[in-house]
Formats: sequence, structure tokens, C-alpha cells
Amino acid sequence: MKANVGGIDKILRIVVGLALIAWAILGGPVWAWIGVVPLATGFMGWCPAYTLLGIKTCPMKKD
Repeated sequence: MKANVGGIDKILRIVVGLALIAWAILGGPVWAWIGVVPLATGFMGWCPAYTLLGIKTCPMKKD
């Protein structure tokens, strides 16, 4: 799995994921547990949906 999630994208995914999980823990709707997905993809640096759509937000490596 090659990284396809860049720096700002990672940070946003982690923040949104944590916010959704906190909301679920504090009595929010059950669907708020979906925050696990952006949290995991933010930490891994790889998003399967980005792979399917051909999107890459990480910087290109210079040779």
C-alpha cells in the first residue's frame, strides 16, 4: 500500500475522526462511530477510496 493521503489531509482526518468518536461517546448518534474510518486512514496514510478514485494528496517524491 503506497501512501496516498498527504499532511493536511491526515491532520483533518484525525481531527474529524476524533471529534466524531467523542460525539458518539458523549451520547451522539450511533452513526458517529463512523469516525473510526477517517481516524484509521489518517494514521495509516492510505485511503482505499482514494485508490479507487485515483486521488493522491501526498506530495510526489523527487528523483
